[in-house]
Amino acid sequence: MEFGRINFGRKGDVLPLVLAVLLSCGFTAFAQQASPASGSSVPALPAGLPISQAAIKSGDNSKSAEQSESQVRLGAGDLLEVSVYNVPELSTKARVGNAGDLYLPLIDYVHVGGLTVEEAQKLIQKRLEDGGFVRSAHVAISLDESVSEGVTIIGEVTKPGIYPFLGDRKLYDFISAAGGFSAAAGRKISIMRQHGAAITLNLPRNLADDLQDDIEILPGDTISVPRAPIIYVVGDVGRPAGLLVDNGNLTVLQALALAGGTNHTAKMSGVRIIRKGPDGMTETRVPLKKMLEAKAPDVNLQADDILFVPLSGMRVAASESVQAAISAATGLAVIAAH
Repeated sequence: MEFGRINFGRKGDVLPLVLAVLLSCGFTAFAQQASPASGSSVPALPAGLPISQAAIKSGDNSKSAEQSESQVRLGAGDLLEVSVYNVPELSTKARVGNAGDLYLPLIDYVHVGGLTVEEAQKLIQKRLEDGGFVRSAHVAISLDESVSEGVTIIGEVTKPGIYPFLGDRKLYDFISAAGGFSAAAGRKISIMRQHGAAITLNLPRNLADDLQDDIEILPGDTISVPRAPIIYVVGDVGRPAGLLVDNGNLTVLQALALAGGTNHTAKMSGVRIIRKGPDGMTETRVPLKKMLEAKAPDVNLQADDILFVPLSGMRVAASESVQAAISAATGLAVIAAH
């Protein structure tokens, strides 16, 4: 054998070499099949979401929103963006006229008033095909602004009313347009779809803290913001106030702590809970002194309860104490109970 050449003069030397080459090639092929390709990647769920939530966010909700939007009825003043697949020259943005007609290139006016987005798409496709302008036309319509079907916001917002759908498709955009939440607003809101099931959301106190519930809003939706459950602490306490408790429970001792505690002139034996029931207002005495000494269990309060702490030496009839507590609760500053 010379340098740079292999001498295959003997058959006995060839067979081991061939077997070694075949075994090496087979092992390499097996290794390539067993390991994933370096360029491929496994689709990952959105960060910070459980699998169930990620599936809902990326699948069911988006499909539901698309189906609901396709059922929206078009009307006068709506701004539509119309595009024809593979024919960019026919893409246009136009507004529906007062008579419900939409002007489009080549096919002139098309009456779309009262039609859904899907029905309007099929009608325009037919007009393009019947006129011989586009063969097998595929039309897509996007509703950019809906004046005919606005978004209604009711309840505890600064400016409730009906707002035109002017491109703001997110929940937080409409809450902002309505001036934000009022001081007594709860955060468990509901969205009633005009063409679909209602949606209930638990929003954070500060909307900027969590954007995952900033969902798409559709024309015709009604956003309802309820009044939060409030517990009032009045009388001889540090800071009489109304406490928002829409995200949990509140006990007597917790409510007193949030209200600055009792003053040294408070009548500890006269503390009571005033509650509105089916038979009118009722009073329940609270053994506050024993609670503070851990000799009596703390008591859970309910929405709209009034925790009344009288002044020491105050002697009034029961009916008068109820009226005094209710009057004191009116106009109190409302704060969130965290």
